[in-house]
Amino acid sequence: MHHLSKLAVVGAALLLALSAAGGPPQPATSKSQSATRAELLPATPRPAVSRPSTSQPAAVRRTVPKPAARHTAAATAAPTPAAPTPAAPTPAQQLARLTLAQRIGQLFMVAATAAGADANTMSGLTRYHVGNVYLAGRSRAGTAATAAVVRRMTATVSAASTGGIRLAVATDQEGGFVQVLGGPGFSAIPTALSQGTQTTAVLQTSARVWGSQLRAAGLTMNLAPVLDTVPSRQFAPHNAPIGFFGREYGFTPQAVSAHGGAFAAGMRQAGIAPVVKHFPGLGRVTLNTDTTRNVKDTVTTRTDPYLLPFRTAIQSGARWVMVSSAYYTRIDAGHIAPFSPLIMRTMLRSDLHFTGVVLSDDLCNAAQLAPWALGTRATSFINAGGTMLLCANPRAIPAMYSAVLQLAQHNPAFAAAVNAAALKVLTVKAGH
Repeated sequence: MHHLSKLAVVGAALLLALSAAGGPPQPATSKSQSATRAELLPATPRPAVSRPSTSQPAAVRRTVPKPAARHTAAATAAPTPAAPTPAAPTPAQQLARLTLAQRIGQLFMVAATAAGADANTMSGLTRYHVGNVYLAGRSRAGTAATAAVVRRMTATVSAASTGGIRLAVATDQEGGFVQVLGGPGFSAIPTALSQGTQTTAVLQTSARVWGSQLRAAGLTMNLAPVLDTVPSRQFAPHNAPIGFFGREYGFTPQAVSAHGGAFAAGMRQAGIAPVVKHFPGLGRVTLNTDTTRNVKDTVTTRTDPYLLPFRTAIQSGARWVMVSSAYYTRIDAGHIAPFSPLIMRTMLRSDLHFTGVVLSDDLCNAAQLAPWALGTRATSFINAGGTMLLCANPRAIPAMYSAVLQLAQHNPAFAAAVNAAALKVLTVKAGH
């Protein structure tokens, strides 16, 4: 009994000492276990929870309090506020960060074969800072293969190439004879003339599907719809660029406006920017500017009723308008449309209140442009009020780009035009 009493006294003393020290030592947590929990649990600080030692009697645990200072500090600790997300730079801020060479690159859209960009295209994207591409030719490889082609090009985007500005990636996906992309994942799109026989609601739904397919392949733009009005079914076979291929939505400005507008709306719903073309219209010419020189429209006027589809599209939110390369003798007989301030500045900007990107038709391979040197084509387009020039021949980019750069370096007025055009491109790319 004496020994038991001594043991009891010693045990009680030991229990009191352990309680004062905060309980018996806890087993060490392994480093791997600790790391796993850190990965799985949120980082928000939590108040420490006092856990009583299971080796003590209940009465002792209740009568011996934990250190008050440690409990209070843990309970009152406030979570660290999350850092605010930095605001995206404005287009003006983006422009200020670009060099002159990079700003000029934003004014070009260069062709890449739909099966894969060649060395000339890749050089345009890197060495000449080109900020926009379009897939040309024909491909039946499907959406997955096309997406791989697009990824290879978008991978060139860097601080050195485009100042980090994303590429705009386009193609011609009108339908019928003019459909660049096909194969698994892409629908066979009917001609615009066939689309024009559908209700506008059905057409808009179909266009949303076609646009979703482009989006899945990594594209951001479609060089469609065609808003040119061919005056009659009888004239269509004689209208080389449009009617001959069934690219028109109908034979009145109202029909073209309604169905072209439905196509554009469906594309926008899918996240694809439509490009309405070919201002101020190619429905009345008989020759094709791609294959023939000196193509003239002798009918269209500045206030022509056939401008209705373009006016309506702009009022409905179109941010891209492609200008044809024909002469319009009753508007500006001395200049083809891409060199005409009257057509691009007065008609588009002032008359129709268009604030988006004025895109040229092909200025590199088209026969209509043959009389002008490559560099002159580029500088004349920008001087006349154009925003972005489209080039079907990547090998022409060095000469055109260099001409723009050299003139901008020595001509303050032209440099101002370059800056204004680059800001316009950045603004529209940003979704404004």
